Amino acid sequence: MMRTVGILLTVLFAIAAAVLTWPSFFRVAQVFPLTQVVAFRTPLALAFGIVGLVLLLFAFARPLRAVALSMALIAIVAAAANGALILSRGLGTSELPAETDSSVRVMTWNTAGEPTDAAAIAQTAVAMGAEIVALPETAIETGEQVAVSMRELGSPMWVHHVEFGTDEGDARTTTLLITPDLGDYAVIESSQDGSSNTGVLPSAVAMPVDGDGPIVVAVHAVAPREDYMQRWRDDLSWLADQCADENVIMAGDFNATLDHMSHLGVDGGILGRCSDAAANSGNGSVGTWPTAVPALLGAPIDHVMYSTGWEVTGSIVLRSLDGSGSSDHRPLVAQFEPVE
Repeated sequence: MMRTVGILLTVLFAIAAAVLTWPSFFRVAQVFPLTQVVAFRTPLALAFGIVGLVLLLFAFARPLRAVALSMALIAIVAAAANGALILSRGLGTSELPAETDSSVRVMTWNTAGEPTDAAAIAQTAVAMGAEIVALPETAIETGEQVAVSMRELGSPMWVHHVEFGTDEGDARTTTLLITPDLGDYAVIESSQDGSSNTGVLPSAVAMPVDGDGPIVVAVHAVAPREDYMQRWRDDLSWLADQCADENVIMAGDFNATLDHMSHLGVDGGILGRCSDAAANSGNGSVGTWPTAVPALLGAPIDHVMYSTGWEVTGSIVLRSLDGSGSSDHRPLVAQFEPVE
């Protein structure tokens, strides 16, 4: 009887470890509550490692030895597999490459509304040389102040907004800043009226009116809370549809990691035809949320994505503002070159 129970426990533990380690294979990355668990890869890897060590200690008890050793092996393999994926996506870089005449820098920062003032946003964007700035949860007035401050600092920007009412404060507004060097832009009507947009929080699709700049999508998907799971899935599907053209850059708070985007890519992309700038330049495992925990323990839910007309040359997740009393998200900056 004990042998049977031990085998059953080992099999169940192996299944659980496999599901958590390879959620995309089992197609459960968008299933509550696994969605929330797999968002934190590094803590998950550490948890498997700790469980493995504890089970090795249990193996000293003779009646439990076989079961404990079997389960310890499973836990250690799961920890190693998660660790390998974390390393492959990148543990972080410290600087961006030098800018060129053709490079474009994109910054996204969910500013969480009032906690982050316009001056701090402008100074960060100018310091990073950003030419496209996506600011979820940034009020219209704040966005305009950011644009004014950036102009005074020598980096003029056109400012665009999409707002879904004011009943949830700044969370219902997304601001997008674009340098005039990329030409004139206009946010499409379906973004403004919400007829084609993320469902709860606004995203902004800005099309170039003149010039050869990319289609720019400032993103804010709803968080995958239990009551919003289907709306969150719909948001990710809608975002995948926005990345059908070869000349697209999307930036913002996706409220999703790369694991959650599995099966939404086409033609080699991660989300639609878009690839992830951070993962392709050594920062894919650096958490952008929340700032209350070390970056490598957080969830990388803010992204800059790009389609085939661009290639990423570097990225950085800014950690210097942690503990400053501003947003609970970290800014992410990526640099691109057009594909010849």
